[in-house]
Amino acid sequence: MNPLLALAISYAAGSIPFAYLAGAAAGVDLRKQGSGNLGATNVFRVLGWKIGILVFLADALKGALPVLLLPPRISAPGDPVLWALACGVAAIAGHVRPVYLGFRKGGKGVATAAGVFFALAPLPMLITFAVFVAIVLGTGYVSLGSLAAAVLLPALLGATHGASSPLFIVSVVIACFVFWTHRANIGRLRRGEEHRFGKRWRA
Repeated sequence: MNPLLALAISYAAGSIPFAYLAGAAAGVDLRKQGSGNLGATNVFRVLGWKIGILVFLADALKGALPVLLLPPRISAPGDPVLWALACGVAAIAGHVRPVYLGFRKGGKGVATAAGVFFALAPLPMLITFAVFVAIVLGTGYVSLGSLAAAVLLPALLGATHGASSPLFIVSVVIACFVFWTHRANIGRLRRGEEHRFGKRWRA
C-alpha cells in the first residue's frame, strides 16, 4: 500500500462523525445543542450515557484500527511505529476536521487519541484512562480529566519508552493540541464557570 493512501484512509476513517450520526438518528443536530461539540462528552450531555459510551468507543476505534491494520501493509521504508503514529495523527486530524462535514469543526480529538495510544502503548494508556475516569467522577469536569490525561500520558511514555521515543514525542505534540482545543474550557475552569458532568453535579 502506498503510504499516502494509508494516510488518506486513516483521515477518512477518523472523519466519520459518529456523534453527528447519533444526533441525526435521534433527530438532533449536536452542533446546535449542548456545547456544540461533536464529541462523546456532548453526546453524553444531550443524548444520555448509553449512546455516549457507544460514541466514545466508536471514536476510539477509528483511531485504533488504522494504527493496527494499515502500517503492516505500507510498502515504504521506515520504522513501522512511525507509520503507525502517522496514521494515528491522520485519524485524529480527521476527527477534528471531518471531510464529510466540509472540514468544519468536529470533536476535540481526545477519544480518538485514546484509541491511538491504546493500540500503541496499552498499559500507559490504561493507567491514564483510569486517572481520567477518577478525575471526572470526583470533580464532574470532563475537561479537567482530559487535560490531566494529556499531561500524564507523555510522562508515563517518557518513563517507559524514553524521551527520544517517537511515542513520547508525538504524545507531547498531541498533548499541546489537546490543551489548544480546550483553551475555552481552561478559561471557564479558571473562572469557575465550566460545565459539570452528570445528573449528580447538575442537582
